Amino acid sequence: MNPFPELTRADRERYHRHLVLGEFGEAGQQKLKAARVLIVGGGGLGSPAALYLAAAGVGTLGIVDFDTVDVTNLQRQVLYSQADVGVPKVTAAAARLRALNPLIEVRAHDAEVTAANVMDLIKPYDLILDGSDRLSTRYQVNDACVLQKKMLVSAAIYRFEGQTFSYVPGLGPCYRCVFANAAEGVTPNCAEAGVLGVLPGILGTIQATETIKLLTGIGEPLVGRLLMFDALTMRFDEFKVSRRKDCAVCGERPTITRPVDSGGPTCSAEQRARIRQLSAVVLQTQLTSLRLIDVRQPHEYAVAHLDGSENIPLADLAALLPQLAGAAGPVLFLCRSGGRSQKACEQAVLAGLADVINLEGGLLAWARDVEPSFPVAAP
Repeated sequence: MNPFPELTRADRERYHRHLVLGEFGEAGQQKLKAARVLIVGGGGLGSPAALYLAAAGVGTLGIVDFDTVDVTNLQRQVLYSQADVGVPKVTAAAARLRALNPLIEVRAHDAEVTAANVMDLIKPYDLILDGSDRLSTRYQVNDACVLQKKMLVSAAIYRFEGQTFSYVPGLGPCYRCVFANAAEGVTPNCAEAGVLGVLPGILGTIQATETIKLLTGIGEPLVGRLLMFDALTMRFDEFKVSRRKDCAVCGERPTITRPVDSGGPTCSAEQRARIRQLSAVVLQTQLTSLRLIDVRQPHEYAVAHLDGSENIPLADLAALLPQLAGAAGPVLFLCRSGGRSQKACEQAVLAGLADVINLEGGLLAWARDVEPSFPVAAP
């Protein structure tokens, strides 16, 4: 007896080009119709992935995000239009996907993925497609997938480059096997470093392709292989990756038995919204009215720093935050590109500082917009 749902006349008409593929056929389309996929992040990666999975006929498609559409998203996040600016991403995404394919069910999860809710979020789904732009979220999603034995298709992008791989329980390495000790804030996000608009489209459609293959059982998935793409050279490279026996979550003696928040508690969306972003040009006019905390490493600070700034490396900040919380006036955190200082701002908000500011774009922006001769050391 076939355990998968029968295709309707509307299904057969819509998915005809799938049905005539000998390797795919009716059985493949039935598997897609029965499948439940959760897309984590409705941004550059999640947008094209969601569109193609909805068009392909994935029966239940969930999308989780806690952000609203901003005009800067429209350069690459193709789920949205100008009319969606200011609208919650999951609301706009669900409307677009339902309009594209009314035969599928679309579930909108307006939430930030955290260690506390990730297990519940992924539980109803068969496969998780991770398009998040935060390292801590990637680890949380990976850990939850390993613990619940869920398939995972993960990708990440940076400027002109991207990477993706797939995890299938019992068959290959997980995200922690491949990236065991990466640190949050070391690599700038898209807002800080920029990203070529078409890049997430390429990686997101690869994720959608992998998802369809894993759900239907066709082809060879990216299990045990890390696929790298460089848009500037238009070159794909592949690296074999293996499961680590000492992996903290899928190894022989796992130490992670539930998802954890990397680096301690995380800010809520409301708390993060209280962090002011200041451009380098505006900072130039306010230098004497702010307390400046440079969270770079001492060797970076020694090369060059803003007059009046204090050097408190990010790793040492937590111990000194109670002292900073007792001081009056606004505190501005800065680093090389804005990633580490944003993390410092979030720690400061959680510690109770009332007026917290991040130097947007970091000292790289200062050198670009204010002082071209300012030397910015490598981290």
